[in-house]
Amino acid sequence: MATYVFSDVHGHVAPLARLLSSVSPSDDDAIFMLGDMIDRGPDPVGVMLLCRDLPGCTVLRGNHEDLMLSFFDNPHGDLEKVNWVINGGGTTAEGLAGMSGSRALDLLDWVGSLPLWAQTQVGERRYLMAHAGIRPTGLSGLGDCTEEEIELIMAAQQPEDLIWIREEFWEHPTGLVDEEGRGPIVIAGHTPTPYLLNLAVETDRPVYDENGRAQMVRLGACPKTGGVADRWDIDSCAASGYGRGQVLLLRLDDGEEFYEPVGEGE
Repeated sequence: MATYVFSDVHGHVAPLARLLSSVSPSDDDAIFMLGDMIDRGPDPVGVMLLCRDLPGCTVLRGNHEDLMLSFFDNPHGDLEKVNWVINGGGTTAEGLAGMSGSRALDLLDWVGSLPLWAQTQVGERRYLMAHAGIRPTGLSGLGDCTEEEIELIMAAQQPEDLIWIREEFWEHPTGLVDEEGRGPIVIAGHTPTPYLLNLAVETDRPVYDENGRAQMVRLGACPKTGGVADRWDIDSCAASGYGRGQVLLLRLDDGEEFYEPVGEGE
Protein backbone atom coordinates (compact mmCIF):
# COMPACT_ATOMS: atom_id res chain seq x y z
CA MET A 1 0.00 0.00 0.00
CA ALA A 2 1.29 3.45 -0.95
CA THR A 3 0.34 6.88 0.39
CA TYR A 4 -0.23 9.88 -1.88
CA VAL A 5 -0.94 13.57 -1.22
CA PHE A 6 -2.20 16.37 -3.48
CA SER A 7 -3.81 19.76 -3.04
CA ASP A 8 -5.15 22.97 -4.61
CA VAL A 9 -6.53 21.67 -7.90
CA HIS A 10 -8.83 24.73 -8.18
CA GLY A 11 -11.26 23.42 -10.74
CA HIS A 12 -8.75 21.94 -13.19
CA VAL A 13 -10.26 18.48 -13.42
CA ALA A 14 -8.70 17.50 -16.79
CA PRO A 15 -5.05 17.48 -15.63
CA LEU A 16 -6.06 15.84 -12.35
CA ALA A 17 -7.85 13.05 -14.20
CA ARG A 18 -4.86 12.53 -16.50
CA LEU A 19 -2.49 12.44 -13.54
CA LEU A 20 -4.53 9.87 -11.64
CA SER A 21 -4.85 7.76 -14.78
CA SER A 22 -1.09 7.91 -15.36
CA VAL A 23 -0.04 7.12 -11.77
CA SER A 24 -2.94 4.72 -11.29
CA PRO A 25 -3.11 4.39 -7.49
CA SER A 26 -4.65 1.12 -6.40
CA ASP A 27 -7.84 0.87 -4.37
CA ASP A 28 -5.68 -0.18 -1.40
CA ASP A 29 -3.59 3.00 -1.49
CA ALA A 30 -4.22 5.91 0.86
CA ILE A 31 -4.71 9.32 -0.77
CA PHE A 32 -5.00 12.69 0.96
CA MET A 33 -6.44 15.73 -0.80
CA LEU A 34 -5.63 18.89 1.19
CA GLY A 35 -8.43 21.15 0.04
CA ASP A 36 -9.18 23.89 -2.49
CA MET A 37 -10.80 21.60 -5.01
CA ILE A 38 -12.87 24.50 -6.28
CA ASP A 39 -12.97 28.03 -7.75
CA ARG A 40 -11.02 29.69 -10.57
CA GLY A 41 -10.66 26.72 -12.93
CA PRO A 42 -13.31 25.63 -15.44
CA ASP A 43 -14.80 22.57 -13.70
CA PRO A 44 -14.80 22.79 -9.89
CA VAL A 45 -17.81 20.50 -9.59
CA GLY A 46 -15.97 17.88 -11.63
CA VAL A 47 -13.03 18.05 -9.22
CA MET A 48 -15.30 17.68 -6.20
CA LEU A 49 -17.05 14.67 -7.70
CA LEU A 50 -13.77 13.03 -8.69
CA CYS A 51 -12.26 13.54 -5.22
CA ARG A 52 -15.42 12.41 -3.44
CA ASP A 53 -15.54 9.16 -5.40
CA LEU A 54 -11.79 8.45 -5.44
CA PRO A 55 -11.13 5.17 -3.57
CA GLY A 56 -9.09 5.55 -0.40
CA CYS A 57 -9.16 9.36 -0.54
CA THR A 58 -9.41 11.51 2.59
CA VAL A 59 -10.39 15.04 1.56
CA LEU A 60 -9.73 18.05 3.78
CA ARG A 61 -11.55 21.36 3.68
CA GLY A 62 -9.65 24.35 2.29
CA ASN A 63 -10.34 28.06 2.57
CA HIS A 64 -12.15 28.07 -0.79
CA GLU A 65 -14.53 25.35 0.35
CA ASP A 66 -15.06 27.38 3.49
CA LEU A 67 -15.89 30.49 1.45
CA MET A 68 -18.43 28.48 -0.54
CA LEU A 69 -20.07 27.07 2.56
CA SER A 70 -20.24 30.53 4.15
CA PHE A 71 -22.03 31.83 1.08
CA PHE A 72 -24.63 29.06 1.04
CA ASP A 73 -25.16 29.47 4.78
CA ASN A 74 -26.08 33.10 4.08
CA PRO A 75 -26.80 33.45 0.32
CA HIS A 76 -28.24 36.94 0.72
CA GLY A 77 -25.26 38.26 2.63
CA ASP A 78 -23.24 40.80 0.65
CA LEU A 79 -19.99 40.07 2.49
CA GLU A 80 -20.19 36.33 1.89
CA LYS A 81 -20.99 36.84 -1.78
CA VAL A 82 -18.20 39.36 -2.36
CA ASN A 83 -15.64 37.22 -0.51
CA TRP A 84 -16.45 34.19 -2.62
CA VAL A 85 -16.70 36.00 -5.95
CA ILE A 86 -13.40 37.88 -5.62
CA ASN A 87 -11.72 34.56 -4.81
CA GLY A 88 -12.92 32.94 -8.02
CA GLY A 89 -16.19 31.44 -6.86
CA GLY A 90 -18.07 32.24 -10.06
CA THR A 91 -17.11 29.03 -11.84
CA THR A 92 -18.14 26.94 -8.85
CA ALA A 93 -21.48 28.73 -8.52
CA GLU A 94 -22.18 28.16 -12.22
CA GLY A 95 -21.32 24.47 -11.93
CA LEU A 96 -23.58 23.96 -8.93
CA ALA A 97 -26.41 25.84 -10.64
CA GLY A 98 -26.18 23.36 -13.50
CA MET A 99 -26.90 20.42 -11.19
CA SER A 100 -30.26 19.28 -9.89
CA GLY A 101 -31.08 20.76 -6.51
CA SER A 102 -30.77 17.46 -4.67
CA ARG A 103 -27.38 16.60 -6.20
CA ALA A 104 -26.02 20.04 -5.40
CA LEU A 105 -27.24 19.82 -1.81
CA ASP A 106 -25.72 16.36 -1.41
CA LEU A 107 -22.38 17.69 -2.65
CA LEU A 108 -22.52 20.70 -0.32
CA ASP A 109 -23.41 18.44 2.61
CA TRP A 110 -20.37 16.30 1.81
CA VAL A 111 -18.09 19.34 1.69
CA GLY A 112 -19.52 20.54 4.98
CA SER A 113 -18.55 17.24 6.60
CA LEU A 114 -14.88 17.38 5.56
CA PRO A 115 -12.22 17.45 8.32
CA LEU A 116 -9.68 20.26 8.68
CA TRP A 117 -6.62 18.09 9.23
CA ALA A 118 -5.32 14.54 9.03
CA GLN A 119 -2.29 12.52 10.03
CA THR A 120 -0.67 9.37 8.74
CA GLN A 121 2.34 7.19 9.42
CA VAL A 122 4.56 6.14 6.51
CA GLY A 123 7.50 4.00 7.52
CA GLU A 124 9.11 5.59 10.57
CA ARG A 125 7.83 9.10 9.80
CA ARG A 126 4.54 10.64 10.86
CA TYR A 127 2.99 13.29 8.64
CA LEU A 128 0.53 15.95 9.71
CA MET A 129 -1.58 17.55 6.99
CA ALA A 130 -3.74 20.67 6.89
CA HIS A 131 -4.76 22.87 4.00
CA ALA A 132 -2.82 25.98 5.02
CA GLY A 133 -0.56 24.69 7.80
CA ILE A 134 -0.54 25.07 11.58
CA ARG A 135 0.29 27.82 14.00
CA PRO A 136 3.77 27.03 15.40
CA THR A 137 3.45 25.07 18.63
CA GLY A 138 6.15 26.90 20.57
CA LEU A 139 7.73 23.56 21.44
CA SER A 140 11.48 23.11 21.19
CA GLY A 141 11.25 19.85 19.25
CA LEU A 142 8.62 17.31 20.14
CA GLY A 143 10.35 14.38 18.46
CA ASP A 144 8.67 11.00 18.08
CA CYS A 145 5.07 11.24 19.15
CA THR A 146 1.93 9.14 19.14
CA GLU A 147 -1.30 9.60 17.27
CA GLU A 148 -2.92 10.61 20.54
CA GLU A 149 -0.29 13.31 21.20
CA ILE A 150 -0.92 14.78 17.74
CA GLU A 151 -4.64 14.82 18.53
CA LEU A 152 -3.95 16.95 21.62
CA ILE A 153 -1.70 19.34 19.69
CA MET A 154 -4.29 19.80 16.96
CA ALA A 155 -7.09 20.33 19.47
CA ALA A 156 -5.27 23.52 20.47
CA GLN A 157 -5.19 24.85 16.89
CA GLN A 158 -7.72 27.41 15.68
CA PRO A 159 -9.80 26.14 12.73
CA GLU A 160 -9.26 29.40 10.85
CA ASP A 161 -5.48 28.92 11.04
CA LEU A 162 -5.72 25.45 9.52
CA ILE A 163 -7.33 26.83 6.35
CA TRP A 164 -5.93 30.38 6.14
CA ILE A 165 -2.56 30.70 7.89
CA ARG A 166 0.40 31.73 5.74
CA GLU A 167 3.38 33.80 6.95
CA GLU A 168 3.21 32.62 10.56
CA PHE A 169 3.47 29.02 9.41
CA TRP A 170 6.01 29.19 6.60
CA GLU A 171 8.37 31.62 8.38
CA HIS A 172 8.71 29.69 11.66
CA PRO A 173 9.61 26.13 12.78
CA THR A 174 6.64 24.04 13.80
CA GLY A 175 8.35 22.87 16.99
CA LEU A 176 7.46 19.26 16.15
CA VAL A 177 10.82 18.00 14.82
CA ASP A 178 13.68 17.68 17.30
CA GLU A 179 17.46 18.06 16.97
CA GLU A 180 17.78 14.42 15.97
CA GLY A 181 15.34 14.91 13.08
CA ARG A 182 12.55 12.98 14.77
CA GLY A 183 8.97 14.16 14.69
CA PRO A 184 6.06 14.79 12.35
CA ILE A 185 6.50 16.76 9.14
CA VAL A 186 3.68 19.15 8.25
CA ILE A 187 2.47 19.07 4.65
CA ALA A 188 0.28 21.92 3.40
CA GLY A 189 -0.94 23.67 0.29
CA HIS A 190 -2.80 27.01 0.18
CA THR A 191 0.34 29.04 -0.54
CA PRO A 192 1.48 28.58 -4.16
CA THR A 193 5.19 27.90 -3.92
CA PRO A 194 6.16 31.03 -5.94
CA TYR A 195 4.59 33.10 -3.11
CA LEU A 196 7.34 31.85 -0.83
CA LEU A 197 9.78 34.06 -2.71
CA ASN A 198 8.17 37.01 -0.89
CA LEU A 199 8.57 35.45 2.54
CA ALA A 200 11.59 35.16 4.83
CA VAL A 201 12.17 31.50 4.02
CA GLU A 202 14.77 29.36 2.29
CA THR A 203 13.53 26.49 0.15
CA ASP A 204 15.38 23.29 -0.67
CA ARG A 205 15.29 24.09 -4.41
CA PRO A 206 13.85 26.67 -6.84
CA VAL A 207 10.08 27.11 -6.78
CA TYR A 208 9.99 26.78 -10.60
CA ASP A 209 11.17 23.69 -12.46
CA GLU A 210 13.25 23.70 -15.65
CA ASN A 211 10.09 24.31 -17.70
CA GLY A 212 9.10 27.38 -15.68
CA ARG A 213 6.26 25.62 -13.89
CA ALA A 214 5.74 25.77 -10.14
CA GLN A 215 6.88 22.74 -8.15
CA MET A 216 6.69 21.61 -4.54
CA VAL A 217 9.42 22.65 -2.11
CA ARG A 218 10.56 21.67 1.36
CA LEU A 219 11.79 24.14 3.95
CA GLY A 220 12.87 24.47 7.55
CA ALA A 221 15.90 22.18 7.56
CA CYS A 222 18.33 23.46 10.20
CA PRO A 223 20.39 22.21 13.18
CA LYS A 224 17.33 22.50 15.44
CA THR A 225 15.52 19.95 13.23
CA GLY A 226 18.50 17.67 12.67
CA GLY A 227 18.65 18.89 9.08
CA VAL A 228 15.10 17.71 8.38
CA ALA A 229 12.73 20.02 6.49
CA ASP A 230 9.73 20.26 8.82
CA ARG A 231 7.35 22.01 6.36
CA TRP A 232 6.48 20.91 2.82
CA ASP A 233 4.53 23.12 0.42
CA ILE A 234 2.77 21.07 -2.27
CA ASP A 235 0.72 23.84 -3.95
CA SER A 236 2.20 23.79 -7.46
CA CYS A 237 0.14 26.76 -8.60
CA ALA A 238 -2.62 24.98 -10.55
CA ALA A 239 -4.82 28.00 -9.79
CA SER A 240 -2.76 30.09 -12.22
CA GLY A 241 -3.70 27.75 -15.07
CA TYR A 242 -1.81 27.25 -18.31
CA GLY A 243 1.86 28.18 -18.36
CA ARG A 244 2.90 28.19 -14.70
CA GLY A 245 0.48 25.79 -13.08
CA GLN A 246 0.44 22.05 -12.70
CA VAL A 247 -1.15 19.41 -10.50
CA LEU A 248 1.11 17.37 -8.23
CA LEU A 249 0.61 13.92 -6.77
CA LEU A 250 3.30 13.21 -4.15
CA ARG A 251 4.04 9.66 -3.01
CA LEU A 252 5.21 9.74 0.59
CA ASP A 253 6.70 6.26 0.59
CA ASP A 254 9.65 7.25 -1.61
CA GLY A 255 9.20 10.99 -2.21
CA GLU A 256 8.38 10.51 -5.89
CA GLU A 257 6.66 13.53 -7.44
CA PHE A 258 4.22 13.13 -10.31
CA TYR A 259 3.17 16.29 -12.16
CA GLU A 260 0.60 17.05 -14.85
CA PRO A 261 0.68 20.57 -16.36
CA VAL A 262 -2.56 22.50 -16.78
CA GLY A 263 -3.18 22.64 -20.51
CA GLU A 264 -4.40 25.65 -22.45
CA GLY A 265 -8.11 26.17 -21.90
CA GLU A 266 -8.42 23.50 -19.23
